[in-house]
Amino acid sequence: MRQSGVDPVSPDAISIKEKPMPNAPAMNSLAFNVERKGDAALVHCRGRLVSGVCGPFYDKIHALIPENKRIVLDLTDLAFVDSMGLGTLVRLYVSAKSGGSCLQLINLGKQVRELLGITHLLSLFGDMCEKGVTMKF
Repeated sequence: MRQSGVDPVSPDAISIKEKPMPNAPAMNSLAFNVERKGDAALVHCRGRLVSGVCGPFYDKIHALIPENKRIVLDLTDLAFVDSMGLGTLVRLYVSAKSGGSCLQLINLGKQVRELLGITHLLSLFGDMCEKGVTMKF
């Protein structure tokens, strides 16, 4: 059984690494850091949003919802998203919307854009996905 560990680098920089079973293939990891300005948060993501790292990622981003009206996930350095990662993005979107916040994705890579397009979720996250808009802090 795989376990995930959260390795805090600083209060706003998080690195999550999947702990593989013995003789398992290479580890999946996700790192992200949060920039805050007023009631907005910009989250820079690096790595892979896959099964094994989704729970801790969801928990950290979900905790931003009460104090931020706008949460933007910058996916410039996100290399891959699997079905669990996709489910996590949708859960965060629904949680943000029901909590009075707005979750947006920017700077989508090819694989992420294709996955959201195939599943008809690209429009769910707003026009910013297609325009690649960046937030200035």
